[in-house]
Amino acid sequence: MIKLVNDINEANCITHAGNMHADDVFSTAFLELYQKNIYVFRTPQIPSTYEEKENVFIYDIGLGKYDHHQANARIRDDGIIYCSFGLLWESYGKDFLEKENYSNVEDLYQAFIKDLVEAIDADDNGQFPKIDAPYKVKTLSDIIKLYNPKYGCTEDINDQFLKAVEFAKTIIIEELYSLSGRIIAKKHVLELLPQVKDHVLVLEEHMPYLEAVLEYDLKNKIYYAIFPSNRGGYMVKALQKTLTDHTLRKPFPKEWCGLDEKDLERMTGIKDITFCHNGQFLCATRTKEAAYL
Repeated sequence: MIKLVNDINEANCITHAGNMHADDVFSTAFLELYQKNIYVFRTPQIPSTYEEKENVFIYDIGLGKYDHHQANARIRDDGIIYCSFGLLWESYGKDFLEKENYSNVEDLYQAFIKDLVEAIDADDNGQFPKIDAPYKVKTLSDIIKLYNPKYGCTEDINDQFLKAVEFAKTIIIEELYSLSGRIIAKKHVLELLPQVKDHVLVLEEHMPYLEAVLEYDLKNKIYYAIFPSNRGGYMVKALQKTLTDHTLRKPFPKEWCGLDEKDLERMTGIKDITFCHNGQFLCATRTKEAAYL
């Protein structure tokens, strides 16, 4: 439960007022998940008369332990500057995961940093990536900014802040569930990789597999992965070279792409093949036998 309060002495969470950003919003969302009941005071600055209390979190303001605007703000070994979200996760992330009974706490704690926390920290500190694309790429920070009151609208900024926090809570929860599943699946996939034959990884269930394969198979010996589709039937995925190089190791033939089922069966000579993606990286079949191509 989160409640905004008008008296700083009633608050156990204090952050800045005005326009919201991913840092203060995700920090607040995490604190609500961790503390369960929080009373938030949003202020332009910490009053000089305020006396800090135990068990009160002051973040993204005040130049204290959970702020990052001071000249000596902490920097990670990889060059990414901490923001409040990262500092709070560093202090309480493992305790939170243990209290919520997640397995693989250490792996999950680190994976959450790499998959979400560092991106928010970097963006909030102006450490933007170079993206060469003919379209606008929206980050989570961009999405959070949409919750700020819009010109010409009569939205209340505190109501919008609460909406943004609720959204951020959902992202945190789903991210942790996703990462937890990926960690478990990765261990299973790593056990299968030494048994791969004919350059094809065969999975008996739909699971995250790509990260494990690309980290393990550095010589690009595995060309395809076969797995049950959550739409029914089977998928055959042509694998990319590395996590950062999306060039396909062995793409499907261009002449297969864009055909309807009958023409595709006729072209390939494969019964029960139903689809080949125009990007040459994915085929669908009705049966496991057909998936072997």
